[in-house]
Amino acid sequence: MHEETKTRGLGPGRYDNHDPRIRYFELVLERSLDSVPERALPEGYSFAWYAPGDRDEWIRIEQSAREFDSFEEGVGAWERYYARYEELLPGRMLFVLDPGGRKAATATAFFDVRREDDGVNAMLHWVSVRRDEQGKGLSKPLILRTLARMKELGYRRAAVPTQTNTWLACRIYLDLGFRPIPENAEHSRMGWRIVRTLTEHPALTDFEPVTEAEILGR
Repeated sequence: MHEETKTRGLGPGRYDNHDPRIRYFELVLERSLDSVPERALPEGYSFAWYAPGDRDEWIRIEQSAREFDSFEEGVGAWERYYARYEELLPGRMLFVLDPGGRKAATATAFFDVRREDDGVNAMLHWVSVRRDEQGKGLSKPLILRTLARMKELGYRRAAVPTQTNTWLACRIYLDLGFRPIPENAEHSRMGWRIVRTLTEHPALTDFEPVTEAEILGR
């Protein structure tokens, strides 16, 4: 049986959208900011920018989405990525509010904190949706509004880091025009083959599908 037939449909229903069983590869995608479409949030939801004191809500969203195993781990990530730049977060860190005004999702229009901000290359940071709000159509409007903010700030390209065990996020990024950066496509080729198999995304047809054993690293 052809490999593609053997692996068809493995993603939906079989693997969680944040599944630690999947063999880990770091993935990086990018896209131009020349044109960023708009997409409305579902009725009753709204956007809000970061305000002082929102750190704990950010951590709770990320923890709910399984990015952190504990609140303390989230505090460590905040200290690493954002504590030095809190004055920049209003107008960069975006939240989605649910109909009751509770923060339901977040993303940040940022730069790669590992290097100096060049004003050209932005990075989409820490995109997460609270577990009980997933599947409601929040991710794409959130990401597109964050990309639009990057463009407003003068950036021309956006990158986003992710990984194979958040394969569903990869599919969303691909749907929104992100593509693997060439170096990452080479160095993490097996990772992209795994994502191709799980998502069957037409943008990844250059990557050969894999077996389920290879997805799990067996």
